[in-house]
Amino acid sequence: MEHSVLLKKLLLSAVAMFAFAFALVPLYDVFCDVTGLNGKPNMEVATQSQQIVNSRTVDVSFTTHAQQSAPFAVKAQQYMVQVKPGEMTEVTFSAQNLSKSARVMQAVPSVSPGRAAKYLHKMACFCFDKQAFAASEQLEFKLLFYVDTELPVDVKELTLSYTVFDISDSAQANIHTVTASAVAS
Repeated sequence: MEHSVLLKKLLLSAVAMFAFAFALVPLYDVFCDVTGLNGKPNMEVATQSQQIVNSRTVDVSFTTHAQQSAPFAVKAQQYMVQVKPGEMTEVTFSAQNLSKSARVMQAVPSVSPGRAAKYLHKMACFCFDKQAFAASEQLEFKLLFYVDTELPVDVKELTLSYTVFDISDSAQANIHTVTASAVAS
């Protein structure tokens, strides 16, 4: 009898811990959205700004790095640009598949300082889509963005950083799944 009460408490604790762990990811996302922490930018296509603040400039720099075994070299043709809040700016990135086989790349952006992430709006970005490369292929991509006019005045510099991942295996698995579904239909 004593053991069944203890067992029920342990099972209830285990279920509660699982539920808490499951809820952490969406809670963390909400926390980051509210506080601007983690530099997680909006991944939706922005609408064009209607005003430009000519009396202010912001330095925007670009960094890229490939995740451990991703066979890609990606870099901005300009390390840094000076922009006026609200002004549309275009930056070209060059990317190359360093492997001898076709690969699929996905770029994941982040913004530093994190609280400025919600003020960087992208109209066109290679990070919106998966990018397919032939073996040793080199491509150019355009980033079209503006810094919001509401950017706090104490933020004078932003860094847009891209981490590049090789998602060839998962992209190939999705192709096989879709093909198998179509054949079964």
